Amino acid sequence: MAENTTQVENNKVDVKKLSFERAMEELESIVKRLEDGKVPLEESVAIYERGEALKRRCEELLRQAEARVDKITTDASGQATATEPLDVQ
Repeated sequence: MAENTTQVENNKVDVKKLSFERAMEELESIVKRLEDGKVPLEESVAIYERGEALKRRCEELLRQAEARVDKITTDASGQATATEPLDVQ
């Protein structure tokens, strides 16, 4: 019952405001509930839709993190000389 209460509370939180870790935690909880197969059909559809939104949020945050990663350039001796933005395309 506590898990259902937590799930209801989670559904009230705007996905766009969640950190990567929080979104992933909630997504994992949804996957577990769906895999258990004990959720009624209508609720399954609702939490599946929430899971899709969470997945998109996690992907968005990962893309943003990748865009901030710098590629280190080195000289012939292997010494770091500079950094440049990582090409994530």
